[in-house]
Amino acid sequence: MQNYSGEIGLQYHLQIRKGDVGKYVILPGDPKRCEKIASHFENAKLVADSREYVTYTGYLEGEKVSVTSTGIGGPSASIAMEELVRCGADTFIRVGTCGGMDIEVKGGDLVIATGAIRMEGTSKEYAPVEYPAVADLDVTNALVQAAKKLGYSYHTGVVQCKDAFYGQHEPETKPAGYELLNKWEAWLRMGCKASEMESAALFIVGAYLRVRVGSDFLVMGNQEREKAGLENPIVHDTEAAIKVAVEALRLLIRKDRENL
Repeated sequence: MQNYSGEIGLQYHLQIRKGDVGKYVILPGDPKRCEKIASHFENAKLVADSREYVTYTGYLEGEKVSVTSTGIGGPSASIAMEELVRCGADTFIRVGTCGGMDIEVKGGDLVIATGAIRMEGTSKEYAPVEYPAVADLDVTNALVQAAKKLGYSYHTGVVQCKDAFYGQHEPETKPAGYELLNKWEAWLRMGCKASEMESAALFIVGAYLRVRVGSDFLVMGNQEREKAGLENPIVHDTEAAIKVAVEALRLLIRKDRENL
C-alpha cells in the first residue's frame, strides 16, 4: 500500500503508532466525547488529534485501553477501525446516539445492537450485501450484563444504518423518497429498534479483520412515538451509554484473563 504518512508505521488518518493504543477501544462518533469517556479510565492521556479522529489511552483493570472518535458515518468509522487494528486493537465498542424506531423504545433508553441493516455504502465495499452485519456475541453479552448491573433501561435487537441523516428525517423531500419510505416501513414491520449510521460498517469490517465489535446507544428520541402522539422525551446526555461501555470493557478484560 502507498505510504501517505511519510513514516513507516504511522497511521495516516489517526496519526497513531503501535503501542499508542490498547487492545480494547471505545468508538464514539463525536471527538468532543473522547475526553468525557477517557475520564472513566485511569491515567488517561491524549495520544493524537487529527481530523475527526481524537485518541486517548489509559487503563482499566490494569489493562491498556483507548477511545478514538470516528466522525459521522461508515467511511470514517471503517478507516478508524482499519488503522486501530494495525496498531494492535482487537476489541471495539461503538458508543453513540440513535433515533428510536420500535414504538417501545423511548428517549433516554439504551439500545444494544445485535445486528445492523446494511442500508449504507461502506460495507458493500467489503462484503456482498447478502453477508449479515452481526455484533460479536461476547461483546454484546458484556454490554447486556453491564446494562443490567447498572440498572439502565435497555433494548436489544437489530438497528438500521444509513448514510443520509436527512434522508431519514425528510424522506418525502428526496427524489428517491418513495424507496426510503417503503424501506422504513419494512424495517418497522420487522421490529427494528433504532436508526444510526456506523454499526453496519463496523460489524462488517470487524468480521473481515477478525476482531470483536459491539455497539450501544443512547436513544435521543423516537419519531414513531411522536407520530403516534405518544410521550417522546428528547435526551442528549450519553453518560449512561458510556458507563455501560466502560463496564462492559471491564467484564471483557476479566473474562479474557480467565481464558488465558
